[in-house]
Amino acid sequence: MNTQWKKPLYEALMKHVNKEPISFHVPGHKYGLIDQSDEDHFFNKLLKIDATELSGLDDLHSPEGAILEAEMLLADLYHTKKSFFLVNGSTVGNLAMIMAACSEGTQVLVERNCHKSVLNALKLAKARPVFLEPEFNQEWKIAAGVSVETVKQAINRYPDAKAIILTYPNYYGMTYDLQEIIHLSHHHHIPVLVDEAHGPHFIVGEPFPASAVQLGADMIVQSAHKTLPAMTMGSFLHVNSDLINMEKVKEYLEVFQSSSPSYPIMASLDLARNYLGTYEQKDLSFLLTEIKHFKEELAKIPTIKVLDFPLNHGDLLKITIQSRCELNGFELQKRLEESGIYTELADPNNVLFILPLLKDGQRYPFQEAAKKIQKALLGLSFFEVKEEFIMDRYKISELAIPYEDMVSLTVKEVIITEAAGFTCAETIIPYPPGVPLLLKGERITGEKLNRLNRLLQSGARFQGGSTIKKGRIKIFSTT
Repeated sequence: MNTQWKKPLYEALMKHVNKEPISFHVPGHKYGLIDQSDEDHFFNKLLKIDATELSGLDDLHSPEGAILEAEMLLADLYHTKKSFFLVNGSTVGNLAMIMAACSEGTQVLVERNCHKSVLNALKLAKARPVFLEPEFNQEWKIAAGVSVETVKQAINRYPDAKAIILTYPNYYGMTYDLQEIIHLSHHHHIPVLVDEAHGPHFIVGEPFPASAVQLGADMIVQSAHKTLPAMTMGSFLHVNSDLINMEKVKEYLEVFQSSSPSYPIMASLDLARNYLGTYEQKDLSFLLTEIKHFKEELAKIPTIKVLDFPLNHGDLLKITIQSRCELNGFELQKRLEESGIYTELADPNNVLFILPLLKDGQRYPFQEAAKKIQKALLGLSFFEVKEEFIMDRYKISELAIPYEDMVSLTVKEVIITEAAGFTCAETIIPYPPGVPLLLKGERITGEKLNRLNRLLQSGARFQGGSTIKKGRIKIFSTT
């Protein structure tokens, strides 16, 4: 019998709601009874399941009932030793994962195009990150994944590394030879921690890539809300190794997760796991047909190019279109938004679409969207940028200044064009995707400044870098 049909936490919540309980407990909206001028009663319906740790509803930080059963079903689905629900997003998963595996002063290998939460965790742990620069895809004009050769060189240079932290897939759905990197790392007794935020659906099977869980990574964080039907901030953390101290993982989850976890988010995680656990071959066949037709419609538009994954192997729920007209990626995204098409992100050249994991018979407005996109791009002229992009020459690097030394240094501003060779005193993050361009404590290179200037000229949004739009950047002063 397929136990994945069960929805223990959601069913416990429904059972509680159907009792029509009278609340003398938190939260203060009292199951939506407190009038909030919600004329359509839309919000009030959601509040009916916004409960707290009551009898029958279990406790996320010490689960014994419905939450425990739901997490056990999650572990059974992914075939892990232990899986956890996260209500503070993959950010909290990365924090707990890295803090559990790394300690002060230890060297940690880190894929350079990581999410900012990875860097925050390393800073909290007071670890010494060794950054591994990813390969660069000239056709897509983006950073792809780290190579096996780079990892091999890093392990040889830093044999005492206590962990390797990887991002798989990248934001655009690109994958790389993660299995070989896992084998190589395990041969040297190095645990592999994977931010698989965009890959919780990979266990559906081919033609999707294999999941980091299936490939043998030791700890994996997944954003269930990105590609599964879970609420925003709903994520999973999987532990699948004896190289990891499980008690430390639990301890840091208690430290970083809210002591008042959201029951709607947890219920949505239970439902998302149920959705994935009951996904069948007929569903996959239907989904692939729908994606194929949508891509064919997009390919008819001459002023955009639908990019293909290298070796045709990547996340099929991601479609990246590249501008072949006078608009850059950001301008293209804005043009689409004016027609009611809202995409995940843009960069100077591309726009990224994230598609739903449909089941057989479910309708999604792909055809209507394709027509709107075609109409939005009418009248534009064909124009293709042929430009070679140069990434940093240094495949393996450390911070120029360790985290613990930064607090005592003076910070000053310099003109961006004069910043090469100095040490950056702020982290500058194009958002989305949330991958830092410059790190606090990192040596500023000419290549990084060229990319920063190009992003600024293209209209990118940033987190950090409060003065960069004024043409200035913060550096650590040596005088």
